[in-house]
Amino acid sequence: MKINYEDKMLAQIAQIPKGTKLLIHSCCAPCSSACLERLKEHFHITVLYYNPNIDDEEEYAKRKAEQIRFLQETGFAEFLDCDHDAQAFLEMAKGLENEPERGARCYACYGLRLEKTAETAKRFGFEWFATTLTLSPYKNAERLNEIGEKVGDRYGVNYLFTDFKKKGGYHRSIALSKEYGLYRQDFCGCKFSKR
Repeated sequence: MKINYEDKMLAQIAQIPKGTKLLIHSCCAPCSSACLERLKEHFHITVLYYNPNIDDEEEYAKRKAEQIRFLQETGFAEFLDCDHDAQAFLEMAKGLENEPERGARCYACYGLRLEKTAETAKRFGFEWFATTLTLSPYKNAERLNEIGEKVGDRYGVNYLFTDFKKKGGYHRSIALSKEYGLYRQDFCGCKFSKR
């Protein structure tokens, strides 16, 4: 039976005290918009911008600047930057270069980013972590949640199950992107998705 991650998230939130610190990995401002809007009343949120999959420096800087601008304009969350470690993605992708989009390379990329988020959450004392990646209709929420739970267990940090595309989340992100004039990219960022 397929797991309803929306229901799992709501059950978790019902047990979590308001104001609990949450570190959420964000791939970009548009995807983060609806996720943060939804969680901001319950958590004290910090966005972790860790996206080594973006291989072009100009594209990386543009997306990061949009994330920072969105947070400054809304006050939805604080911002925690990471170095742009494109080499980490290229090393992870070795042997997976010819995998199709949404295949093994993408799952390994989910793992890379969620691992960094869990490790960072542990280092800075966050009780919970999550990712905005489940908002996208192109991302596999089931795999993301499985990976998140595993790395959370490994680091001893609670993982917040999500499927942010539920309840019109993706469409809300489009509306918020229009409202704030956010740059919406048309590829995930890696050189493989570009082709």
